[in-house]
Amino acid sequence: MNKIAGMGLMAFGIVLVVVGAIMKFAVSARTSGFDINKAGLILLLVGVAVFIVSLLVIALGGRSRSTIQTDVRETPSGHERTEQRDDWTT
Repeated sequence: MNKIAGMGLMAFGIVLVVVGAIMKFAVSARTSGFDINKAGLILLLVGVAVFIVSLLVIALGGRSRSTIQTDVRETPSGHERTEQRDDWTT
């Protein structure tokens, strides 16, 4: 994954935290068979976990490595220099 995917994941985590916090702390509805406060707590915790994972993706996903190979050859008209560059993303 790259940094852009990490930023999207971070935004999704923030949305989950906000929705979970609203469901946990701002809603006072009572239903039978479904506890909206527990669902809000679950969304809040999942949002925090997604946010932490997105920080790891941003920190580790943006590393790149470049390899440059230079080849110099003598030709009848002089020296010929060729460079090959390979970009690696980890």
